[in-house]
Amino acid sequence: MQDRRENARDKVIYGGVAEIGENGASRECIVRNISDNGASVEFSNVVDLPTEQMSLRIARKGRSFLAKVVWWRDNFVGVAFNGQAPSEPVSDLAERLRKSEIKKRQLQRRIEQLLGER
Repeated sequence: MQDRRENARDKVIYGGVAEIGENGASRECIVRNISDNGASVEFSNVVDLPTEQMSLRIARKGRSFLAKVVWWRDNFVGVAFNGQAPSEPVSDLAERLRKSEIKKRQLQRRIEQLLGER
């Protein structure tokens, strides 16, 4: 099989979390190799990818990457980083804040429902 990567990848075993899809569903994963431009990721079981984009957070490197899915087979996924060099961390603070606000509104509605049922 011909290797079409622009940069060589370093073999690693890093724990990671992938946020997949518009709802931001999180799945733990293992990063098996990584380069400046992409990575190979392994999930514990077969993954169904509803989108071509994902956010990949690697705690050991203290970084998050926006990534495009290049290929996937069963529980293995190859991604290319979307213009973000690994040396430049992607702040996910705005996204976490947005999700927190949505969750807050959901909880407020639920509290109002529960209080109204008295």
